[in-house]
Amino acid sequence: MDALLDTAARGDATELRELIRAGGDASYANPSTGLTPLIAAAKAGHSEVVRVLLNAGAPWNALDRSGRCAGDYAMDAGHQDCYDILLDAGVKAELVLGAASRQTTKNSEFSNKDYLEARLSFSEGKLVNEESEGVMMAWERPLMEAHAKAVCCGGDDILNVGFGMGLVDTAIQSYNPSSHTIIEAHPDVYARMISTGWKEKANVRIVFGRWQDVISELGQYDGIFFDTYGEYYEDMREFHSQLPKLLKPGGIYSYFNGLCGHNAFFHVVYCQLVALELAQIGLTTQFIPLPVRSCLDEKTWEGVREKYWQLDTYFLPAAQAEEETDN
Repeated sequence: MDALLDTAARGDATELRELIRAGGDASYANPSTGLTPLIAAAKAGHSEVVRVLLNAGAPWNALDRSGRCAGDYAMDAGHQDCYDILLDAGVKAELVLGAASRQTTKNSEFSNKDYLEARLSFSEGKLVNEESEGVMMAWERPLMEAHAKAVCCGGDDILNVGFGMGLVDTAIQSYNPSSHTIIEAHPDVYARMISTGWKEKANVRIVFGRWQDVISELGQYDGIFFDTYGEYYEDMREFHSQLPKLLKPGGIYSYFNGLCGHNAFFHVVYCQLVALELAQIGLTTQFIPLPVRSCLDEKTWEGVREKYWQLDTYFLPAAQAEEETDN
């Protein structure tokens, strides 16, 4: 099978097709390095070979032993053609998987049940669950301030789903919105909100419960931010399906963009995927790059089980609903 690797690295698409027709496995990975023909082709910039391999069933998201995929190598080497082909393949594959997952019997009612029943610990600089997993951390503050600025520029009625440490809600308050609705489902977080005076704020309405259970109690908003914990991508997609009813014309929607925060190429794939899905409901999305390397060091993650963010740049999503037009 290493003949496939050699041929892909040389960029000989004709020979590669012959090897595959003869029974060569396009998804082969070298046992010691994890190197795949697709990774070898992407590293060398052979776009035709990349297409051949993808068409033959090579997985776009296979990782080598260093945890990198073909898209990572194409991106780092500046092979734009290969990068674009792989990005398109990744988005299409995830769109198909998303459609398939909606046909399964996954019950989202219980997707974050364990999280909601677990005790949370508040300490200086972080909020963690019983497994020492980071629910929210202080390094996110500049990001939350940027999210608040984005959603508050659309008007005076603001909705935030997920209070956490209150970073984004504190920033939202600095814009003095006419109304500020906060949905929070975790009892420990809700209790802390009450004890720290959020219920007494004149323009704040707190709705305790899962957003799925209280959605009928909500109105329409000029700005919406979404940042939950213990849910899946499918849950966020379900929330997006409610945006046409929740977001006023011209309003701004944003969400914590932690999708695939461990891999730069996967992260881009999911940015494009979300933008496409939001476009289907009439929202135009732009991603604002924010450097975060200076916010993070090894000390930041002390006492936290794993790093849920490992990239140098955070892409803040700002999605705007279509404006009303006069007939």
